[in-house]
Amino acid sequence: MSMKRTNVYADPEDLAIIKEAAKLRGISEAEIIHQGIHLAAMANRVWDEPLFPRTFRGAGRTPGKQDVRDAVADAVRRETGTAA
Repeated sequence: MSMKRTNVYADPEDLAIIKEAAKLRGISEAEIIHQGIHLAAMANRVWDEPLFPRTFRGAGRTPGKQDVRDAVADAVRRETGTAA
């Protein structure tokens, strides 16, 4: 992958942490900065598609504890072939 050079301002304390982490991990400071930039880019990316493209039928409300227990019990019964 081709890289492009850029200048950024960084807090001296952050740079010290990066220097220490690079030394402990045995990688370059630049690699840690590359990773940080990638994480920031992905965290701020605007996606064209919804995260969950499918919709699911439901009661239109947040299920309660008993609803969840009943759903799990029904699924176990279906998987094991046992009656209610």
